Amino acid sequence: MDAQKVKQRRRLRRRRHVRRTIVGTPERPRLTVFRSSKHIYAQLIDDLAGVTLAAASSNSTEGRKGLKYGGNVKAAVAVGSTLAALAKGKGINKAAFDRGHYRYHGRVKALADAARKGGLEF
Repeated sequence: MDAQKVKQRRRLRRRRHVRRTIVGTPERPRLTVFRSSKHIYAQLIDDLAGVTLAAASSNSTEGRKGLKYGGNVKAAVAVGSTLAALAKGKGINKAAFDRGHYRYHGRVKALADAARKGGLEF
């Protein structure tokens, strides 16, 4: 088995390990994070209905305002605060944070802290 396949299997195993305990409900949706090298994406998901309730990214037109680059901590903070504002507008106060296979530091932590500062509880 080549190194790329091994790396992908490990990543999927870590993701499954984290998501095993987290389930999004309408009252407490799952806040999931996807991080690429150029951008960061976050969404609130109701797993029971299979619906995305709110989404924000550094790639969207709202997310690009005032950002030169979408793959840094500043962009993550902007996405976190935008998502918190969208959630507040829809009456969502609580969320279950799903970091996926990413470690909780850097951009992922900055997004979570900005969402907390914006009023989301998790």
